[in-house]
Amino acid sequence: MLEMLEIEPRGEVRSTVIWLHGLGADGHDFEPLVRDWGLADSHGVRFILPHAPRQPVTLNGGMVMRAWYDIYALSFHREEDREGIEAARRQLLSLIDRERERGIASERIVLAGFSQGGAVVLHTALRMAEPLAGVLALSGYLPLASRLAAEKQADPARLLIRMDHGEQDPVVPFTLAEQSRQVLEAQGYPVEFHTWPMQHSLCPPQLTSLYEWLSARLS
Repeated sequence: MLEMLEIEPRGEVRSTVIWLHGLGADGHDFEPLVRDWGLADSHGVRFILPHAPRQPVTLNGGMVMRAWYDIYALSFHREEDREGIEAARRQLLSLIDRERERGIASERIVLAGFSQGGAVVLHTALRMAEPLAGVLALSGYLPLASRLAAEKQADPARLLIRMDHGEQDPVVPFTLAEQSRQVLEAQGYPVEFHTWPMQHSLCPPQLTSLYEWLSARLS
């Protein structure tokens, strides 16, 4: 089981958000934002913020850091770490199963992620037959895009996908997010796509929008 931070509501747990951090960060990355929002207590939400395992990352010169999988290059047309991506999917599925064992139905679970974490939640949700409350991919992209047609299991009518991306993102290029959206839509998955005047980060107007979106999903 992954190491993780859990933020519990004071009262009954009615839903869960599993939020994956980006490359080189850890589960504490979004802890201040989650606590500031107050959704745990106001909506009965358990937030699970896991820490990725440490491993060498090729894109960063083999440096060992927290990563959900190895990255060779950021492109639709380069080799990807399929084994690592699948391992991350299994780790996320184990967290989902744990929540279901604790009484939270899958349709009361939101999968959220930033950057590489956003890639993992997209990859995982599309291969789940069980419904979810929603998928939130921030500054991320769709990994293993060429395999989606053969591996998808999610019902497009029941999978709510929101993607947010900075127009000046130098880390995960905006064009990669657009290409990801096009692949998803070509497979029948509607995407709520938000663009923001920022780089590889979050911005204040976006935070308000995200709060409202999560509140609606978890009410």
